[in-house]
Amino acid sequence: MDLYEHQARELFEEHGIVVPRAEVTDSPREAREIARRLGGRVVVKAQVKTGGRGKAGGVKLAADPAAAELTARQILGMDIKGHTVGKVMLAQPVEFAAGESEFYVSYVLDRAAGTFLAIASAEGGMEIEEVAASRPEAVARIHIDPAEGVTSAKAGEIAEAAALPPQTVDVLVRLWEVLVREDALLVEVNPLVMTKQGQILALDGKVTLDDNARFRQARWGTQDVEHDVALEATAAAKGLNYVKLDGEVGIIGNGAGLVMSTLDVVAGCGARPANFLDIGGGASAQIMADGLSVILSDPAVKSVFVNVFGGITACDAVADGIVQALDAVRLTRPLVVRLDGNNAARGRAILDERAHPLVQQATTMDGAARRAARLATTG
Repeated sequence: MDLYEHQARELFEEHGIVVPRAEVTDSPREAREIARRLGGRVVVKAQVKTGGRGKAGGVKLAADPAAAELTARQILGMDIKGHTVGKVMLAQPVEFAAGESEFYVSYVLDRAAGTFLAIASAEGGMEIEEVAASRPEAVARIHIDPAEGVTSAKAGEIAEAAALPPQTVDVLVRLWEVLVREDALLVEVNPLVMTKQGQILALDGKVTLDDNARFRQARWGTQDVEHDVALEATAAAKGLNYVKLDGEVGIIGNGAGLVMSTLDVVAGCGARPANFLDIGGGASAQIMADGLSVILSDPAVKSVFVNVFGGITACDAVADGIVQALDAVRLTRPLVVRLDGNNAARGRAILDERAHPLVQQATTMDGAARRAARLATTG
């Protein structure tokens, strides 16, 4: 589960990482009062679970409380990469030290290596992705032995490799504590800054928690899960795993591995996934109807690719579900179906018998992906 910035800040503070004073609100009028309490001049920041807020106009400096109210009014309700802004955080501005004073630090689970990875750079800020792409030597990458963790010595090694000032060593140790004690898969601070007074502050934070450890983290109970993408909330209410993306092909699959492979194959065919939905091990008529309803509610979707490999769930049951779903949901965009595995031939026959004019079939994943991509990109 991804946390909002203000939630990540709470964890940082609890583990001794210094952050600027800030408060959160969903009310422009309250934003004015918060700005007054914080000294008048504040930074107003959209609270959404996506990057690129600054470039999208979701982070602005307000000179006084009246400007803070106006700015909050402008930002609340904004759409940032498909995420609607429901809350803003108002934070005290920080005066940076002269010279290089913005840094990037993170710990992330490196699944390929089977361990954690520290990533750090002395060139933090909004363009860190560009720095990593154009000058990878400016970004230090050091693997962390989970059994040893990040000691002061290890943190010193990371800081030296990334050319970070010595004052960041303590923050690197504390950030590791956040990762371990909060059961996180990712903790990131960008930028980590040095003030004119030589203090190290976390100006922004990103934390992704391990959902498998939710039972140990009672504060993030299901009642606290917030969705700033309306369709994600709709899907969650139906018990579906839905993720919004930026493309034009809607994707439904069964099983995380197959769904991830489907995303790659569609991208390889020259289209971009608009979203994806994992129906898991079952595909009843209700699940398919709910899934199609969610996918088709996204106006960016130009075609839908249903990719199912029948295992315990037989493909004829999946096909029955699709047919019944077509009676419950008005299909407005082409649907490409690939069924393989258990009872695939029977499943294909069921769809052939239904003969819906907007439903096409393909026998291979590559073929189906090419067709869905072509339909999405050429209309």
